Amino acid sequence: MRKTDLIAIGEMARRTGLSVSAIRFYEDKKLVEPVRTGGNQRRFLRSDIRRVSFIRIAQQLGLTLGEIEAEFAKLPHGRTPTARDWQSISKGIRGVLDAKIAELQRTRDALDGCIGCGCLSLKTCAIYNDNDHLAAKGPGPRQLILD
Repeated sequence: MRKTDLIAIGEMARRTGLSVSAIRFYEDKKLVEPVRTGGNQRRFLRSDIRRVSFIRIAQQLGLTLGEIEAEFAKLPHGRTPTARDWQSISKGIRGVLDAKIAELQRTRDALDGCIGCGCLSLKTCAIYNDNDHLAAKGPGPRQLILD
């Protein structure tokens, strides 16, 4: 490995748009693994820029750190992931993303119906929870959540 293959944490922060503390947080979660210099300074592989960027995108898409960690476990350690490695990750999260998209569409459609229904009456509202009978099914908007 050449010295130019490694970057300092400040450079990683600058390149990814994250704070140094966020990168350290990802390190604590084992999502990135820096190497240490003789002076115990963190150095990251240049390819870790892609890992950290993927984390940011995946979180914006609604993936949890646990889901991201599970996918990263499939990536090689100690070498730059290849296009094939990243394609594997893409396939791995496709089902998660499809489920989230379906949930968003169901929620959008239910809200369109509710907001646009014009009933203006709790007696005829399709999602009214009379006497809180849905509380027994769990927390949250039970009529919009599929179990």
